[in-house]
Amino acid sequence: MQAIQKSWAAIFLASFLVFAMFGFSSCTTEKKSTQPEIQNEVKFKLGVASYSLRKFDRNQTIAFTKKLGADYVAFKSFHLKLDATDDEIAEAVASCAQAGLNLYAGGVIYMTTEAEVDQAFEYAQKAGMKMIVGVPNHELLPYVESKVKTYDIQLAIHNHGPGDKLYPSAESAYVLIKDMDPRMGLCIDIGHTKRIGRSPSQDVRDYFDRVLDIHIKDVTAADHDGSTCEIGRGVIDHHRFLKDLVELGYDGVVALEYEKDGDDPFAGMAESMGYVKGILSTFK
Repeated sequence: MQAIQKSWAAIFLASFLVFAMFGFSSCTTEKKSTQPEIQNEVKFKLGVASYSLRKFDRNQTIAFTKKLGADYVAFKSFHLKLDATDDEIAEAVASCAQAGLNLYAGGVIYMTTEAEVDQAFEYAQKAGMKMIVGVPNHELLPYVESKVKTYDIQLAIHNHGPGDKLYPSAESAYVLIKDMDPRMGLCIDIGHTKRIGRSPSQDVRDYFDRVLDIHIKDVTAADHDGSTCEIGRGVIDHHRFLKDLVELGYDGVVALEYEKDGDDPFAGMAESMGYVKGILSTFK
């Protein structure tokens, strides 16, 4: 009897070990396979800063922006004059709407006087723009803030890198507006950010509470002499940068600003936008 009990105990122990080796492993594997994959939700929208197409008229700019698969555009004055009449503004707005394009911003707009600030906000309001990408003189910032409050239109200060006396970096703007109305923010140009020796990823994290807009591009070198090139051919780590935007939950516009090949920018813009979309496809 004792021998039988020992035999059953041995069988039980052996069965337990087999189950532990294979059964538990199988259950664990099955459980893992039913877990949903972690999704990286891309909340931001792709757009074009129309300075990229400065040598082309508004209709060509609208058509090519749509061909790139972008739904947002920020018009530079080449495509909608700052002193445009009400009828001219209405025509531009209608052209964008007909193409399914969101005219979300105007700029870059320089503001050196209160009159120029007034003009910029009237212009943006008539065009239904939600944002001005601007470069106001420092002494005008309190006046600009008052207009932001009156019109409920955001002001995104654009950095221009080494050699710029007003806003060479995002930080140079941030320190001046960080205690102002939250609609006073930044348009971080990552090319100029890289050219001044700063990390686009670090800057967007450090000043994220004021990031309202982003100009995306690539540059040939991380110094004063760096120039715009097709995205993916330069020195900026776009995979990391876009991943940071996803992780931060950025939900604004990422606008392609392609300054190279002014007379024929189409191939470079298409390559750049395709590179960005290729990266984004790996986040899903």
